[in-house]
Amino acid sequence: MNKRENMDEMAVRRMEVPNAVLLEQVKEAIREGHTATINVKGYSMRPFLEHCRDKVRLASFTDLKVGDAVLAEFSPDKYVLHRIIEIDGDVVVMMGDGNLRHKEICCKEDIVGIVTHYIRRGKTIPASDPRLQRRVRMWHKLLPVRRYLLYIYRINLKLSNWLK
Repeated sequence: MNKRENMDEMAVRRMEVPNAVLLEQVKEAIREGHTATINVKGYSMRPFLEHCRDKVRLASFTDLKVGDAVLAEFSPDKYVLHRIIEIDGDVVVMMGDGNLRHKEICCKEDIVGIVTHYIRRGKTIPASDPRLQRRVRMWHKLLPVRRYLLYIYRINLKLSNWLK
């Protein structure tokens, strides 16, 4: 066996697991007091999180506030990672950063975990980072023009991928 074959054999293999299976395990781990890091799937959290590029670290929570990104289970085997935009007692309203209108409503008990860290392009950013929190607040206020900003973001993303 040559050196290259040996390295290939030792390489970590990436395995894709259905969300229903993976997130059920994540929910159980968080319930037991552990943290879990998951890959982001989907485009609803653009521009803060990118599909298949970024990851988030989730943990249990004691307190929720507007602006927190959370993983919630809406029905059996249906999970969503979105940002809290409103809390009224036990009712939590969430919306993806990349969404223009669609909102999800759930109860606090449906929330599996809170994002404690964002891992973007390999760099770990705490959710408590003041610069990140300012950007999140500003992005929320820009909802009326979000459509145009997301369009520019997508064009920029395509150009940067094309130039690689």
